[in-house]
Amino acid sequence: MFYNAEYDQYVQAGTAFILGGIQYPANWLNLSTPEEKAAVGLVEVIATDSPADQTYYWVSETLNGAELTYINTPKDLIDVKTNATAQVNNTAYSILFPTDWMVVKAMETSTKVAPSWNSWRQSIRDCATNAVAMIEGAPDVDVVAGIMSNINWPKDPDQVALEVSVQPVETVQPADPV
Repeated sequence: MFYNAEYDQYVQAGTAFILGGIQYPANWLNLSTPEEKAAVGLVEVIATDSPADQTYYWVSETLNGAELTYINTPKDLIDVKTNATAQVNNTAYSILFPTDWMVVKAMETSTKVAPSWNSWRQSIRDCATNAVAMIEGAPDVDVVAGIMSNINWPKDPDQVALEVSVQPVETVQPADPV
């Protein structure tokens, strides 16, 4: 977006516009040079800050000449905590769901689930429980956002085994022919 101070007018790329009685086609901003834009008094609108995550903040913006400012207002803390808790619980459920068959099979056949899978499943539940406890104790929206962005779900035993088994491959350059 560009701004012309003389006419107090904003111009969007891809939109035809009129400045000082002269009509410009929709592609003019895309095809013009910075010098041509400056010659007609257009300056690019610059953001003075950035918008916050709309999961946690109401984001609005104000234009003041060629400056765009975002206003980040925290959402209601109780609502944010409720949504974050639901997200953690849903994520834990989604992670555990593909391995629920192991538990059902163990119950039906009176066999045991491999200890590594039992440990991993418990670690997912523990991770969710700890995250929910931290969310419930969070004093403000920023802390909840930080908690949510730092949850590290444990990797399942197959992912861990795969990472261990993958070794970097050494590449050999062919020799130059003599």
